[in-house]
Amino acid sequence: MLDSKPDLRFKPVANDAPKRLTPDQIAHYNAKGFVQPIDVFSVGEMGEIRGYIDGLMGALGPEGAYGINCYQARLSGLWDIATEPKIVDLVADLIGPDVICWASAILSKSAGDSKRVPWHQDASFWSLSPARTVTVWLAIDDADEANSAMRFIPGTHNKGALPTSERGEGSVFHKGTANAEAMGDPFTNVLRAGQVSLHADMLVHGSLPNVSDRRRCGLTLRYCPPEVRITDPKWATGVEAILCRGNAGAWKTHTRPENNDITKTTSPHVVGNN
Repeated sequence: MLDSKPDLRFKPVANDAPKRLTPDQIAHYNAKGFVQPIDVFSVGEMGEIRGYIDGLMGALGPEGAYGINCYQARLSGLWDIATEPKIVDLVADLIGPDVICWASAILSKSAGDSKRVPWHQDASFWSLSPARTVTVWLAIDDADEANSAMRFIPGTHNKGALPTSERGEGSVFHKGTANAEAMGDPFTNVLRAGQVSLHADMLVHGSLPNVSDRRRCGLTLRYCPPEVRITDPKWATGVEAILCRGNAGAWKTHTRPENNDITKTTSPHVVGNN
């Protein structure tokens, strides 16, 4: 039976023998809600990945910057990135040996993009319980303060669901976390292309408009252990999960697709922005 009241409490990671992360990095994740920067892809590898991502956005035209959501089970190229062992190893150190990727999104802010992503907690938008999703943010471009890198409010991941308030024009979401600035100084998630950050699903985060002359593009990948359940049957129809490692439990998962042409498929669901 699906639970109508999601458990949004943070569960600290207990891992005495991590394979990729250090004990200090896991302690930082538990205390602050994120860990970064972590090298994953080389310059050469990123050249290929960036070319692939640019091709997907180009194929969709104007909507490509904000509309490539949850194609991980429909495009072999995204499936391959989501199941890349160098990424899955990091996630497994935080959630255990059974790793499911249930969502992805290409998030690109062009130079001069005026859209602001307000402070928010991802899991408050999702119909999942308990809150055990780890988001990997892979930098497709270098991301820094100038071109609107994602920002975190450290330590807000273990406060449960926080109050929200309405947001005005220019905001990607119509609601955001209220009085987030009073919870601490923001941390700017500076990453070089090919590096990743990992953050907990209840960590307050957002991003400012990109006032620079450089694009800021990233790929988000959402991972959870099989103990997580979908709480809304309607929401479940838009989730196409893939098993990256281990056992999927009760989750329905999809095998690697043959298709890699985004014009020959559509997105099943739209989940989140950063």
